[in-house]
Amino acid sequence: MPEISERTRKHTCHAEGCAKRVPPRFLMCAPHWYMVPNELQAEVYRHYRPGQEIDKQPSPEYLQAARAVIEAVATAGPHSSFVIRHS
Repeated sequence: MPEISERTRKHTCHAEGCAKRVPPRFLMCAPHWYMVPNELQAEVYRHYRPGQEIDKQPSPEYLQAARAVIEAVATAGPHSSFVIRHS
């Protein structure tokens, strides 16, 4: 089994209250990411720069898109038809 890097061990989904480990290049775990409207996902992809998770230099546009995504998941709440199940 491949060893998990220290960076991956410490990086978790950015959805409020979620402790699921995800690779540092991911903003959220898959279940939370799938709750994000497609247009907001596209904004994150548009502003993501490969390696920004390593050099810690995301653009202001990426950070704005990330905040919008985190807010979208937070406000989806219990009325969302998507149920989060982590294995």
